[in-house]
Amino acid sequence: MVSAAEFTGLPGAVAVSHLSVYDWPASDGVCGGTPHMHLTCSEAYVVTGGRGAVQTLTTSGYEVTPLEPGTVAWFTPGTIHRLVNEDDLRITVLMQNNGLPEAGDAVLTLPPRYLTDPETYAAATVIPADAPEEEQERIARARRDLALEGYRTLRDAAGPEPLAAFHRAAAALVRPRLAEWRERWERGARAAAAATGDQLDRLEHGDASHLADAVARAEQPSAYGKFGMCGRLDVYKGTV
Repeated sequence: MVSAAEFTGLPGAVAVSHLSVYDWPASDGVCGGTPHMHLTCSEAYVVTGGRGAVQTLTTSGYEVTPLEPGTVAWFTPGTIHRLVNEDDLRITVLMQNNGLPEAGDAVLTLPPRYLTDPETYAAATVIPADAPEEEQERIARARRDLALEGYRTLRDAAGPEPLAAFHRAAAALVRPRLAEWRERWERGARAAAAATGDQLDRLEHGDASHLADAVARAEQPSAYGKFGMCGRLDVYKGTV
C-alpha cells in the first residue's frame, strides 16, 4: 500500500473533469447523456454554464434536480442518474476515488439481456479508442439510446424488484475487477486519509517536519473532447 508520505494525488483523491453534456435528442425528445450507476464512487456536479437537470432514480424513487450556473449537486453510489441538457449545459465533475470510474465503476442501465456477463456488456458499451471520431460518436449515441431503454423500464416499474435485479446484475458484472479496484483505492483515497492521520500524529507530538516537504502542482487536461457517458470530456491524467 502507498504510504501517507508518498501520496501525491489531488486533494482527497478526487478526480476532476470538464463536461459538455450531449445535445443529442433521444427517442423521448430529451437531449442529454447516458443513464448509469456507480457502485463505489460518489459524484458531484459543479455547474459552470448553461441549463439543464439531472434525473435520479434510487430505492426512494425518481427525482429531477434543476441545474444552473452555481448549482452544486451530488449523489452516492447506487444512484442511477441521467443528465439532461436544456441549453449548453457545462459541468465540472468531481468524482470520488480517483481512477475507479475509469477502471469501470459505472454500469449503464442496459436492458437485462446485455447484463448477463462482462463480455456481452462490453460489446454493447466499449468505444474503441483508435476508432474514427464519427464511429466513436455512433457507438456513444447507440449505447446511450440502449441504456435509455432499460432506464425507462426501471423508472416506470410498479415494484422494487426490477431495480433490485439491476443492482444484482451490476454487482455481478464488476466482481471480476474488485481486486484491481481495491488496489487503486489503497493507492488513492486510503493513502490520502492515511496522510492526514500521519500529519495529525506528527503535530500531536510537536513534529512539524512534514511541512518542509510541501509542494505545489498544476496540470492542463491530458485529453480534450473525449466521448464520455454523459457528454464530451476534458480529462486530467490521474496520479494514482
